Amino acid sequence: MDKVNLAEKLDTFSEHWSPRIVGSYNGNDIMVVKAEGEFTWHSHPETDDFFLVLKGEIDIELRDQTVTLGPGEIFVVPKGVEHRPVARCEAHLMIIEPAGTPNTGDPETAVTKVTI
Repeated sequence: MDKVNLAEKLDTFSEHWSPRIVGSYNGNDIMVVKAEGEFTWHSHPETDDFFLVLKGEIDIELRDQTVTLGPGEIFVVPKGVEHRPVARCEAHLMIIEPAGTPNTGDPETAVTKVTI
């Protein structure tokens, strides 16, 4: 058992919208991701989507509202709700979701998540 330094983990990669697994918790992946620009509109029919901003700012666009998050703020998108994260400048996030959940909501378009 080792502690995990999220800033150090984020320093190991530069790709945007490519989550890296840094730990697990009760069958959930704990991930860090660098975000910049617009992600794709998607939903997760089986699970909520948890976002915690570590650095920067991100908008979580929903079809009827936009939620803006800054450092230290969280937002949970309920399962089945279509959403699109947007980062105007690079932002660093922690995301928690059940292991194996495709980041786009579709296994065919999802990135392969790597453990770092």
